[in-house]
Amino acid sequence: MKLGRVVVACVAGIGVVVGWWAMAQTRSVASPVAAVITPVPGMPAVADPANLYSETAAGKLSPAVQGALPRVYVPNRRSNTVSVIDPETLQVIDTFKVGRNPQHVVPSWDLKTLWVANNAEGRTDGSLTPIDPWTGKPGPAIAVDDPYNVYSSPDGKSLIIVAEELKRLDFRDPWTLKLQYSIATPRCGGINHADFAIDGSFALFTCEFDGAVTKIDLVNRRVIDTITLTPYYTRPDVVAQLAALERKKKSQILIPTPVLVQDAPELGGAICTTRGMPQDVRISPDGKTFFVADMLADGVHVVDGASFKQTGFIPTGVGAHGLYPSRDGRKLYVANRGTNKMMVRAGVAKGSVSVIDFATAKVEQTWPIPGGGSPDMGNVSADGKYLWLSGRFDDVVYRIDITSGAIDKIKVGKEPHGLTVWPQPGRYSLGHTGNLR
Repeated sequence: MKLGRVVVACVAGIGVVVGWWAMAQTRSVASPVAAVITPVPGMPAVADPANLYSETAAGKLSPAVQGALPRVYVPNRRSNTVSVIDPETLQVIDTFKVGRNPQHVVPSWDLKTLWVANNAEGRTDGSLTPIDPWTGKPGPAIAVDDPYNVYSSPDGKSLIIVAEELKRLDFRDPWTLKLQYSIATPRCGGINHADFAIDGSFALFTCEFDGAVTKIDLVNRRVIDTITLTPYYTRPDVVAQLAALERKKKSQILIPTPVLVQDAPELGGAICTTRGMPQDVRISPDGKTFFVADMLADGVHVVDGASFKQTGFIPTGVGAHGLYPSRDGRKLYVANRGTNKMMVRAGVAKGSVSVIDFATAKVEQTWPIPGGGSPDMGNVSADGKYLWLSGRFDDVVYRIDITSGAIDKIKVGKEPHGLTVWPQPGRYSLGHTGNLR
């Protein structure tokens, strides 16, 4: 391919080319000095400013979950059901119908309800189905616009409905689900996953179909800014061209066409890349840095929360998707789906789980799924011994031993997605599949 006077070999396909400089720019996220944290009104105090996961350590179960049944709840997107697994026997002990296209099972802020987010893709009959964690049984579904994902405000006063197709965040009463207010996110196509500042003042939400992440001011109820993410974050020319791309109508299904960026010798020459597809988000234990999985970049972007600038990129595996901290707050488990496509046949994806050390921001080890697989969303067991993940395209659930990497598989419904393990340690839930603090 010829561009001006430079001939460039463009690397096509589903991956991206990551230079050695990208890893060199990834900095440590450990903070030797913990600052005093002043949370937003109504949010519980930060027990340990050096480790915001201190209250989710193994054994720290809240009195609020006393008597809750130990279960794994698995939403099966194409079956419109939830499979209930007994984690001791590894058997499915119940299956019940919910609304259309269940995406995630989400613990409420007060830890007393598990919400099944049924977003009814392409339709208008979205709903939330409540599950009683003491009986393991569902209640009547409640109509809600486009609930792809669900979070809670740090003060517990609002249930945040992530209305993906509507490019909107709807803040609702956590008990009645009555709409309180909305925040439009017009520059965030495919808004879906999030994590929250250590003081609760803002949140970062990923923009799956725009290759970006947006910062939401939760105090003043507004969008602060939206930035494009790329492994070539040190190249402003690359960032600018990716940000300027017009999203195609079917970008959520098709892989974006590789883009050749103009030659810039002083920045390392011309490159060929694609816009990313950011997925899950997790904050570092010291609250300074956000990690963002990207299923097209095959790794994890590193973003400074205060400056809202990308500061690094960590290659992990094909289809990086879900992010889960270990119970001791030292490691970050990355579920690599094993494919860059939105849908593949069973047995095609060759997924894995990468283990990132929070302090060094480097991958320490990787566990491949034996025989191939598609690890997606889930969480860590209450005792911290196992990582539970849905096998999105293989209709199974994986239980992974975090010491040995050994994997058990449990057959469930069609296209399992955002499963939750319950109960989990922590004082309150910020949502998703168990973002507790």
